[in-house]
Amino acid sequence: MVLGIRGMPNVQGGVETHAEQLYRRLAALGCQVEVLVRTPFVPSGTRTFGSIKLRRLWAPRRAGMEALAHSLLGVLYAGVARPDILHIHSIGPAIVTPIARLFGLKVIVTYHSQNYEHEKWGRIARWILRTGERVGMTQSHARIAISRVVVELIRNKYNRDAVLIPNGVNPVEPALDADQLLQYGLQPRRYFLHVGRIAPEKRQLDLINAYAAALPLGWKLVLVGGFDDSTYAQSVRSRMTSDIVQTGFLNGESLRQLYSHAGGFVLPSSNEGLPIALLEALSYGLLVLASDIPANLELGLDAQCYFSMGNIPELSAALVRLANLSDGEEARVARRQWVVGRYDWEKIADQTMQLYRKILSKQV
Repeated sequence: MVLGIRGMPNVQGGVETHAEQLYRRLAALGCQVEVLVRTPFVPSGTRTFGSIKLRRLWAPRRAGMEALAHSLLGVLYAGVARPDILHIHSIGPAIVTPIARLFGLKVIVTYHSQNYEHEKWGRIARWILRTGERVGMTQSHARIAISRVVVELIRNKYNRDAVLIPNGVNPVEPALDADQLLQYGLQPRRYFLHVGRIAPEKRQLDLINAYAAALPLGWKLVLVGGFDDSTYAQSVRSRMTSDIVQTGFLNGESLRQLYSHAGGFVLPSSNEGLPIALLEALSYGLLVLASDIPANLELGLDAQCYFSMGNIPELSAALVRLANLSDGEEARVARRQWVVGRYDWEKIADQTMQLYRKILSKQV
């Protein structure tokens, strides 16, 4: 049983993408998977995704309350349903780990990122996230970390071991068609792409300011991600110009074409676990620029792929440099092969299955 995600399929969010890819494969390996999803994100008639059972439980559409309310209902449901393993994703939902233990459930928690460092959260929400981190790491039967940075955090902060099982990426065949670009006024290889939630920790305003200072001739900036009603999102919206394109949340062929024909991908974030969007960009063979935060540095890309987080003049200069690079098909293929070989969802599912079996075999 899975707790801690908004929903699936095609729900925006790195954790949601992780869960969708992982549990499809675990189901194929023979796991009977039930995912507890939140009512605002999954239509009432949707009860399965392939062989995965979706259990809709109520959640308010209110930041700071949505995950907590759903997690409390979810752990109560789990206490009645008695799954072999309750797999909780993210440190916020992990606050219910002690309740799950009281019910006698075997609990695994995946630590995706230090969510309490996100600028949008207030004092109470940060307390909930920090408490969830503490009880999730100290009271679960096993911990999964998606990066070495998180493994070390758990060891140093809580003196607990964690299994390193990263995010993954699918092998893709870049699109030859480019008809989806027409509606945005884009030319192949003449735009920078950013994919992610419009949120302060993603630092889209840094990217917009850097692009405005650089303005390489004939290049546009494309932001893919859903807006909400937050002050930050409205600030980003107010900066839209004819050269800056905001598409909203995309998936499927539209997103595939935007990745396939981008001239480069940019991720200026201040906080990440192991960014799936960056892995996806590499799976299309794109040149990438990423902030020098630990989660991005962990990928071990060339030094020219990184810039100092928050340094807008440095990012602006990097955009100009990227726009002037000549990148051949051979280099793109090499990047695609490198990332797919290193971050393989099939291997990730196998590792997760092995951990499940290990926990089930223990008398705990």
